[in-house]
Order: sequence, then C-alpha cells, then structure tokens
Amino acid sequence: MPAPIRLRELIRTIRTARTQAEEREMIQKEFIVEFGTNAIHSLSEYNHFYSSMIQPVKSDLNHSTQYVQGLALCTLGCMGSSEMCRDLAGEVEKLLKTSNSYLRKKAALCAVHVIRKVPELMEMFLPATKNLLSEKNHGVLHTSVVLLTEMCERSPDMLSHFRKLVPQLVRILKNLIMSGYSPEHDVSGISDPFLQVRILRLLRILGKGDDDSSEAMNDILAQVATNTETSKNVGNAILYETVLTIMDIKSESGLRVLAINILGRFLLNNDKNIRYVALTSLLKTVQTDHNAVQRHRSTIDKVTREKALSFALVNGNNIRGMMKELLYFLDSCDPDFKADCASGIFLAAEKYAPSKRWHIDTIMRVLTTAGSYVRDDSVPNLIQLITNSVEMHAYTVQRLYKALLDDISQQPLVQVASWCIGEYGDLLVSGQCEEEEPIQVSEDEVLDVLEGLLVSNLSTPVTRGYSLTAIMKLSTRFSSMNRIKKVVSIYGSSIDVELQQRAVEYNALFKKYDHMRPALLERMPIMEKTATNGPAEIVQTNGETDSTILDTKHLPSITQPASQANDLLDLLGGNDVVPVIQITVPTKPASAGGELLDLLGDLSLTGGPTPTPAPSVTLSQHPFLLDGLASQPLFNDIAPGIPPMTAYNKNGLKIEFTFERANPNPNIAVITIHATNSTEADMTEFVFQAAVPKTFQLQLLSPSSNVVPALNQGSVTQVIRVLNPQKQQLRMRVKLTYTHKGSPVQDLAEVNNFPPQSWQ
Repeated sequence: MPAPIRLRELIRTIRTARTQAEEREMIQKEFIVEFGTNAIHSLSEYNHFYSSMIQPVKSDLNHSTQYVQGLALCTLGCMGSSEMCRDLAGEVEKLLKTSNSYLRKKAALCAVHVIRKVPELMEMFLPATKNLLSEKNHGVLHTSVVLLTEMCERSPDMLSHFRKLVPQLVRILKNLIMSGYSPEHDVSGISDPFLQVRILRLLRILGKGDDDSSEAMNDILAQVATNTETSKNVGNAILYETVLTIMDIKSESGLRVLAINILGRFLLNNDKNIRYVALTSLLKTVQTDHNAVQRHRSTIDKVTREKALSFALVNGNNIRGMMKELLYFLDSCDPDFKADCASGIFLAAEKYAPSKRWHIDTIMRVLTTAGSYVRDDSVPNLIQLITNSVEMHAYTVQRLYKALLDDISQQPLVQVASWCIGEYGDLLVSGQCEEEEPIQVSEDEVLDVLEGLLVSNLSTPVTRGYSLTAIMKLSTRFSSMNRIKKVVSIYGSSIDVELQQRAVEYNALFKKYDHMRPALLERMPIMEKTATNGPAEIVQTNGETDSTILDTKHLPSITQPASQANDLLDLLGGNDVVPVIQITVPTKPASAGGELLDLLGDLSLTGGPTPTPAPSVTLSQHPFLLDGLASQPLFNDIAPGIPPMTAYNKNGLKIEFTFERANPNPNIAVITIHATNSTEADMTEFVFQAAVPKTFQLQLLSPSSNVVPALNQGSVTQVIRVLNPQKQQLRMRVKLTYTHKGSPVQDLAEVNNFPPQSWQ
C-alpha cells in the first residue's frame, strides 16, 4: 500500500483536478490510504499492549509469593477484559483448588468476574466448587457462596446441580447461629452476619420453586427468625433476608405468618428506613397472605403515612371503616401524596362501594377535601359514574351545586359540578331530590353561578370550557334563551382560542342549525363499561372529553323517545376522519312517531341469510362539536368513472347522488346528495335520512340547508359516508320529511340501483 502524501502535495494535486469527480476520487483514495495505515498502526499497537499486559499478569499468577499472586488476582478480577479472562481462566481455576485460604478466597472472587465477562467458561470452575463449602475459613466460605450464587443466577443447569448442597448450607448456617462468641467474626453480638446474609440469599435462590429444597430449609429459617437479636441493625438485616427467603420459597403457612409478624415488629421500629422496608415487603405480600397482613392494620395506620399499603387492605367487609381512616388521612397527609391517595380512594370506592349514594358521598368528600390534587383522568371517570347512577342524578346535582356555592377553587370539583348542572339543571330547578330536602333555586341563580365561573380568576381554561358548555346545554332545559344567547355570543371574541371556537360553534347552532340543537344537546345516555384488553377510547361529547371503554365487537343501540331527536342519524361528526355508526336492526314495528331505526325494516333480510356483521372500525374523532359543518373538503380522491344517479324523483322533489372515494380508506364511499325542487313553493324543514343493512356502516353529515328553493333556483347538499368492508352490493332505504305549502310531507323509498363502481 503506498505511503500517504503530505498535506501540501495533496492540496496541490486536488487543485490540478479539472472536474469535481476527479477531486472526489483523489480525496477518497487518500482517505483510504490514510485510514488503512492508521488502522494497521492501531492494531499493531493494541496487540503489543495486550501482549505486554497479559504476560506480567500471567507471570504473577504463577509467582511463588502468595501476596504477588493475590495482587494479580485482584487486578484480573477488577479490570480484566474478556480476552484476558478467557486466556487466564486456567490459572484462576488452578488457584481455586489450592490449599491456601488466602489465595482461594481471592480466586473465588476473580472467578465471579471471569464468569460475568465470559459466561461460557462457567463449567470450568464446577469441579473446583465441590470442596469450597468444606472450608473452615469464613473468608473462603463467604466468597464461595458469592461464586455459587452467581453461577445459579446465570444458569438453570447450575441451579439444579447445586440444589444438592442445601443440607450443607443449612448445616453451616446452623453452626453460625448456635456457635458461641468468636471475637474474629462477632459483629454486635452476632456471629458473621455477612456470611449469614449471603447464605440466606443463596438458599432463597435454591429453594424457589422446589419442594424438597424448601422442606430442607424450613427448620433452620424458623431458628434464625426466632433466635436472632433485633436490638441492633445487624440482627434486623438478617431477619429481613430471612423474611424474603421465607416468602420466596415454598414454605409452611406457619412460617409465613412468622415472617409477616417480623415485618409487623419492624413497623414499630423508630428507624424510618426499617419501617419503609417493612411496608414495601408487606405490600408485596398482601396479595398472597391478606389475612395475615390484616392483623397488623392498626399498626400500619398508626405508625406511618408514607406508603399506600392501607389501600391494599380494603375489602368489602371493612370498606366503611377503612374509608373513614383514608379520608382522614387524605385531609392531613403531605401534598405530595394527596394525588395518589385520592386516586386510591376512587378505585377502592368503585370496587367495594356498598351503595350508590355512599359512593357519590365519598367522591364528594374527596373533591371537597383535595379537589385540586385529583388527577385529570379522574374527572371523566367520575362523570361516567354519575351518568350511570340514574336514580341519584337529582341528589348529585344538588350536592354539587351547594359545593360550588361554598368553594370554586377546587378545579376538578368545579368541572364535575359544571358538567352535572349542564346535564341535570332542570332537576336542580324543579326540586325533585328525594334523598334529602330539596333546595329552592331559580334558573337565573344557576346561570349566575356558571357565569361567575367563566369570569373567575380561579378557573382554568378547561374549567371555563366546561362552564360554557353547561350554559349551552341549559338552553334546552331552561327558558332563559335570550340570556344564554348573549353569554355565548360574548365569548365568540374571547382571547382563549378554544373557548372562542366553542362559542362560535354554539352561535352557529343558534343561527343556522337551531332545528338540530335539541337533539345535539339532549341528555347523555348511560355509558356502559365493557371488559377489553385494549386501551380506552376517548369519546368527545359536547366539547368535553370522557374516557369510556368501547366494545369493539358490538355497539349497543340506544332507545330514545320518539321526537325530533330520533330523526337524526348522526349528531357529532368531524370533518377530517369521522367514526362510522353501526346501525342495528330493530325488532319492533314502526311506531306512529316514526323512529329512525324503523327505516331499516327488513332491508337486511332480503337476498339470502344475514351475513356476519363487519367488525367495527374505530377512527379518530375531532374534538369540537360543529366541525362537521365546516366547508373544508371531506375527501381527497375523486373516484373517476362513477356516474351519478337519481335516487328519488317525486312530487317535484328530485334527489341525485354523486360519488367520490375516500382517501386513504378505499372501503369508504362518499356520497353527496343534491336535492332540488321544481315546484313553485319552497320546501321547508327538509330532512333527509338514510339507513343501510347491518353489514354496512353509515354516517350522515349536516345538510347545507333545511330549505329546498322553488323552481330549481338552488339545491340542498348533504354528505353520506358508507363503510363497506365486505364489498357487498350497496342498498339503502331513505326517508324524506319536509313541509310544502303548509302541509307536512313524509315519504319512504328504497335505493337498490347503485352503480357497481360505487361499491366494488
């Protein structure tokens, strides 16, 4: 390989290049030459350094003086590389078999380092370990136990092999606890506690999951637990290791109770570290030995407030008493712990609540005591609980309203209260509470409270959003319409962008879509919780976020009274990616009120047996209420070659369908309806509805208007999205409702002649 040229010559050569390609070629050639030269030098230097390093160590390991050999073992055990360990493992194994105790203990520790660096050399040291536990020297015993522990932790085969040493280890441990005073090994009146701890750890590893080994060590563990002095930390350390060993092996029930009692004594210790260790250990044990831990409940409650062990002790039998203690603790504990404590109380109350009213009262106590420390995710969960407690709605809204009058600084409390007042404000004003004496409150007083939250300096932006939404909901429950419109219009110019957007959307409801407002703001249905392995879906309702678990296999239908609200197929739609809605087939005939689901009829029963329902598709949902009314495009890819079709033409009303393909999901067909009126009078209060078989999923977005102009001077457009995952022939039943010349008109029609390109 040619030698690298000097820098000046390289620069001169590069300047002579005529093109950039020649420059790059010269530079690359010089780089390869330089890199190769340096690599060769580095390798040769490394090899020289390695040879000069390993030879002295090897020579010292074979030295005639034990102190030189010990120094070499310490050097290899502390800083030996994988290559050094591999080359010198033979010398270490040889020294491990020597009769010199000084060298054997250092060789055992060095062997631990060799195994960590080169695990495949573990079997080399197996023959040398046979006689290690027979040594009388405590230093050799200690390092031998460390070596055996390392080998058992790294290899299941070694673990099985060394289980036969359990009787020998038990004998060594028994001699330690039964031996008399030994000045050489005594620490605070206990014989070699370091060796005892090491043996207990090794016994824990050997006895875990093995009945015979566990049986062999039960007696010695009981002796250690009863004969060890606890007045000094040395004894506490041995007892702690004993407890861990008892809990990990297949020990007898009486021995486990003894271990838990030891932890109970630790709780009475003045040392906070010992109490912390005891609580941590009890928290791990409570799932398997719940009754044994319950015996120390009073000690746990009195001694410490640092761990949440009390939550693990709650059950259906002691929920009332334990909750009183936990609520008292919540009121007096450190601020850093209030959030965890509040969450623990919520979970315990949800799991073991004896009644709905007790559950509601407990939540109210937490919100009023430590509301500011309640985590954000608790608010939607509490709202769901209140929604599902139908018989407690009047009682809950009255309690929350009175709590608002007393304190508006607890933001989670204010958010839950605002939501409940918006939902059940009519129950509050009517005084329908049967659980306690109803209060007399007027509509104006309720609105005063909510408006006060909007202008309060204590309210966060999220709280103001809850309050504005609550005021908007009350427009369908209160008669103070003008006042509500005025409040909403004021916040249309708020500096808070989200609050401003909510207000603008609500103003649009009043002005352009007032016929939809009662249905959009109707009371929330019961939120059902179903078991699922997946994460919770985030469902947006009226601008608020509720965390509920959705069953992805079945969406339950919701029965509502016959009203204008029942004539709306979809109330909440986003203009980006929108969730499709599963339409289920009703079992009842069409009622006089004309419910929407009656459009389906026997639509899915014709043409053969009912196919298997398609799996539900979960798509993201936009967080704002009226985004479906925006004028932005709802699709990205216009499907070429799909001809338009006339779906309905009767009494001067003509409905045409045009088709487009959604992007990126080709299974979604986007249908735009165009309604025109050829008569001399406008068609007002126009409503178009559609239903499809249950193998499809359909969503209707808001129409451009509810008036179809006369003489074809304009049209009403509306977008339909249909998900067809099985690529079946599309069929649809439509329902048209409008007023023409003062007379209401209603008609049903079936559309079965969709072009194949629209569904294939």
